[in-house]
Amino acid sequence: MKNERIYIVIYDISNPKRWRRIYEIMNAYGEWLQLSVFQCRLTSRKRVELETKIRSTIKNDKDHVLIIDVGLSHKAELAIQSIGKSFKITKRESIVI
Repeated sequence: MKNERIYIVIYDISNPKRWRRIYEIMNAYGEWLQLSVFQCRLTSRKRVELETKIRSTIKNDKDHVLIIDVGLSHKAELAIQSIGKSFKITKRESIVI
């Protein structure tokens, strides 16, 4: 869509329960790239929704979330460079034992 922008969201959450909740929120809005890193294509409305959910979940004095605006999705040329292990988007799944 022409009004979507690409965002990279990176988070450092100190509590495992809050970390899991942020992961679930991010999974609903974007594509998981790496531990605590997501790529999202969002309209301005969805961007505000996401920020509202993040703000209501984190502890401002203990957690940190970066939202990087890469630009308009139809104009952005996203390039990911991987150093070390080869990069591939991995489907993250829970394993119940």
